[in-house]
Amino acid sequence: MSRAYLASLSLATAVAILSACAVAPVAPAPQPTQPAQPEPAKPAVDWSKVRSAEEGGGLEALIAAAKAEGELNVIALPDDWCNYGEMMRTFSEKYGIKVNSINPEASSAEELQAIRDNKENKGPQAPDVIDIGVAFGPLAKEEGLIAPYKVQTWDTIEGVKDPEGFYYTDYTGILVFEVNLDVVKPEDVPQDWKDLLDPKYKGKIALAGDPRSSNQAAQTVYAAALANGGSLDNVQPGLDFFKELNARGNLLPLIAGTGSIAKGETPITFQWNYLALANKENFKGNPPIEIVYPKSVTWGGSYLQAISAYAPHPAAARLWQEFLYSDEGHLIWMKGFCAPARLNDMLKRGVVPEDLKAKMPDPSLLAKAVVPSRDQLSKAREFIKENWDKVVGLEFQK
Repeated sequence: MSRAYLASLSLATAVAILSACAVAPVAPAPQPTQPAQPEPAKPAVDWSKVRSAEEGGGLEALIAAAKAEGELNVIALPDDWCNYGEMMRTFSEKYGIKVNSINPEASSAEELQAIRDNKENKGPQAPDVIDIGVAFGPLAKEEGLIAPYKVQTWDTIEGVKDPEGFYYTDYTGILVFEVNLDVVKPEDVPQDWKDLLDPKYKGKIALAGDPRSSNQAAQTVYAAALANGGSLDNVQPGLDFFKELNARGNLLPLIAGTGSIAKGETPITFQWNYLALANKENFKGNPPIEIVYPKSVTWGGSYLQAISAYAPHPAAARLWQEFLYSDEGHLIWMKGFCAPARLNDMLKRGVVPEDLKAKMPDPSLLAKAVVPSRDQLSKAREFIKENWDKVVGLEFQK
């Protein structure tokens, strides 16, 4: 056996032995499973900053947030004004939210003052929402008292609308004379402004508010100006007219309300037609009421909705607006004889029952009604407020 062959055989044997002794590769140890990381929580919605339901996550999110707040503070909403009693009850039952009604007889000026006085107060005296005269909207915005919010039906609202959504028209009416026929004989019912100067009306005429603070009363003075030679830019004749009424003893120092009208304490009252019509319906002939649309001036007036910038219940405040401007809310206003801001849209869609159509003002009256611009009304309000005492000199009884 050759040496070469032996060397070859030894090498092959060594390779075989080494191959047999090779260690099998070890599989890596399994790593522990990492728990799934939770998604970061969404930040809570600050409803006081939300400008639309969509911005806050949609209407359902708004409803849930409002229900969690559980309460809503309203102000200056008598039950018999535009059927607000039913409006508040329906909203409360629909959403399970308690409605706290603050000072139902408050004027527009008092509504703004309530916001000023309760900026740091989250209790029941701090209003969440307000219903104010047109002249008070710009003032509230300028002072930072109200917050912008556009309801889902925004595009179908007619009338005054702040472009950013700080305030917008809710309903409109026509100024009338409301006459208690138990006190004033049917043949003596006044038909126009100048008739009111007759001595037979001594101690029988009353305003429905203080013109220095009440939108309705200030607009009554404004309408009297047009009926007595004034204009939308000249309110002085209106003050002069009430000065003459007072001098003759015809103007009472009482603020008329549903109770005083029913009792005959304020037999002739200047009212929005929807309030007079509601009284006539609710009195059921006791006393009988006659409603007069003055011949010389058909005066139209609107009110505005707004949300307090300091609302203690910001989600409920926004849900209240959504409810008011829904078809359901608008139909409730119509039951109270108020022509709501989306009336034309609802009529076009055929969703207004015939009995409620009959409660709306004659379209011809609304069409010809004199309605001052926002700026004109603001200037007139300030003029009346500053000059009532020195021109008319009547102080109202509390």
